[in-house]
Amino acid sequence: MHKYVPSRGENRVSRELIAKIVIVVLHLVGLIGLSIPEYRPMFQSLTPAQLLTTLFIILFFHRGWNDAFPIFAAAAFWIGFGSELIGIHTGYLFGDYVYGPVLGPKLWDVPLVIGVNWFILSYLTGSVFRNIPNDYYAAFLGASAMTALDYILEPVAVALDFWAWKWEIIPISNFVGWFIIAFLIHLIWRKANFEKSNPISAFLLITWIIFFTVLNFTLDI
Repeated sequence: MHKYVPSRGENRVSRELIAKIVIVVLHLVGLIGLSIPEYRPMFQSLTPAQLLTTLFIILFFHRGWNDAFPIFAAAAFWIGFGSELIGIHTGYLFGDYVYGPVLGPKLWDVPLVIGVNWFILSYLTGSVFRNIPNDYYAAFLGASAMTALDYILEPVAVALDFWAWKWEIIPISNFVGWFIIAFLIHLIWRKANFEKSNPISAFLLITWIIFFTVLNFTLDI
């Protein structure tokens, strides 16, 4: 009797399916928990853990492990983190805002996971537009997508005490600043020479869009 041995492609599909199920379950549980006032504080405190879990899933399926990738990853983290540092302490780039305690440990008043968030968003949107031939047009599309997602995310972030704006008004400068910083990171993404396809990027990005869109209706915003 011949034993059936799955091909590598079938194993990959199986891993992708498991990852997608995990992504859906994590975000569905988070959506329910954050939407119920009694459980909201506990799920708010789990936000950094969910971001780090998302990072792990992305890196697990990442294919372009060469010297260029960690350079991009470090650039995305530190440019994003540095821009938030400037924003918090000067009011430039984004406007006047402060971070709450929800996002975990801070360095100079900025949560460390914010750098992770910039990396994740630039990675996901960059991967989605990876086949656009022109670097500047692709960076424009990626930065536009990140800014659009920030527009959806902002009311949720304020309601969940991720951060708070002066006068409780989200300024236009926030979205302008987001676009500029995102465009810069996307240009680095485009110039960095590593494999940019990731089988779960589009799925994860769509999940985030749905997650924050639904929270706009389930939270008291």
